Amino acid sequence: MPEYSAIEDIRRILNEARTVAILGAHPEQTRAASYVPAYLYANGYRVLPVNPGRVGVSLWGEPVRASLTELEEPVDIVDVFRRSGALMGHLDEILGMNPRPKLVWLQLGIRNDAFARALVDAGIDVVQDRCTLADHRALFGS
Repeated sequence: MPEYSAIEDIRRILNEARTVAILGAHPEQTRAASYVPAYLYANGYRVLPVNPGRVGVSLWGEPVRASLTELEEPVDIVDVFRRSGALMGHLDEILGMNPRPKLVWLQLGIRNDAFARALVDAGIDVVQDRCTLADHRALFGS
């Protein structure tokens, strides 16, 4: 299981994925954690918001969950909107998902090689420091 950065891999990942969990989802439309998942939702992805501070709110037609482990359905991508330094605090949460996600995607500006290595060692693919919106738009137009 690798860490992906080649554009052919990014195209395949975004083409095959259907369900995306948004770790750090936010309702404020000027924040990337809002407009990026809104774009994905508008382009046919099922978007599952996760943010313990926003429980009780619905985003993209789904209730906000406090934790990734509350998700009961398979997730193709966990799209992460959290600071690099906070990522290790989410490792057990991601590894505790049942089933585990196919891939964890760290948004543009987010990179943590130790976190990525731990995920890859656990059999979860990783993308670091890329924007799902920008890559989707560049590859598929929209």
